[in-house]
Amino acid sequence: SKWSNNRQELSSKLNTAKEQGAKAFFLINDSMFKLYAPYYRARDEQGGESNLSLDVNEDDAMYGFLVGQSMEAVLLNGNEIKIDYNQESESISSDNVAAMIKGSEKPNEYIVLSAHLDHVGMNKDGEVFNGADDDGSGTVAVLEIAEAFKKAINDGHGPKRSILFLHVTGEEKGLLGSRYYTENPIFPIANTIANLNIDMIGRVDERHKGNPNYVYLIGSDKLSTALHEISEAMNTKYTSLELDYKYNDENDPNRFYYRSDHYNFAKLNVPIIFYFNGTHADYHKETDTPDKINYEQLETRTRLVFHTAWEVANREATIVADKIEKAE
Repeated sequence: SKWSNNRQELSSKLNTAKEQGAKAFFLINDSMFKLYAPYYRARDEQGGESNLSLDVNEDDAMYGFLVGQSMEAVLLNGNEIKIDYNQESESISSDNVAAMIKGSEKPNEYIVLSAHLDHVGMNKDGEVFNGADDDGSGTVAVLEIAEAFKKAINDGHGPKRSILFLHVTGEEKGLLGSRYYTENPIFPIANTIANLNIDMIGRVDERHKGNPNYVYLIGSDKLSTALHEISEAMNTKYTSLELDYKYNDENDPNRFYYRSDHYNFAKLNVPIIFYFNGTHADYHKETDTPDKINYEQLETRTRLVFHTAWEVANREATIVADKIEKAE
């Protein structure tokens, strides 16, 4: 199947194929293959240069192969393809880390601030994938925001609603930590009024090389009108960043809305904002190191998340998901 930007259309194609007995599908998208293939090769203990990246689509119980342009002609011309592989699985335990500040007036309403604490480990030569931007920047931002809320409490000005600071694990393996939390929440999802998720806010991408004072916002308007308006107002009042909505477009082929931990909350109709600086040359490489972080922009973006969380936590009216039908 050629890559489709229409999620429902792609899902329909996969369901039709499964009904006719298909056990696997090939997704042809050269740009996405180039993005993901180096990551999969880095995980390969043999350092293989395969043209296919293999994963399992659990929802459709089918194997999925992401295919680059070099394989497109082979597939579309109806050539017979034989693939041999061995599948092995190993259970590994990993932990989410959570801390909560109880609200003073509406303690049973929760705002979740999240970032993922995992990365992809080491390559076959023992070189470490540092993950300073992905997602060390988000992890540090959540810690700093937690400290700011704690200082507010110490000064007698704590939040009216409760704040859950959530560092999730297993994001790089398929949003596993956030999925586990939303399926086994500490506090009811029905009482979770928003999720502000940070995944890479420490760098500047090529698109903004001459103007680093920006952040990509994804999903802010997909479920809640009020959350989007608050986000815009807080930026105008406090941080004056360029809010870039390029990747918020439903037709954007990168599909970032579906690729970080906020999505497990959004699936359950919890309003979300995903804060992101875009990819760069060190994305998912050993060279994503702390010396390349733009600390001034990391601070400014973190302040935007804090002020947005503060406003959501302290405003009189609870934000609601008033645009649910558009997120399904």
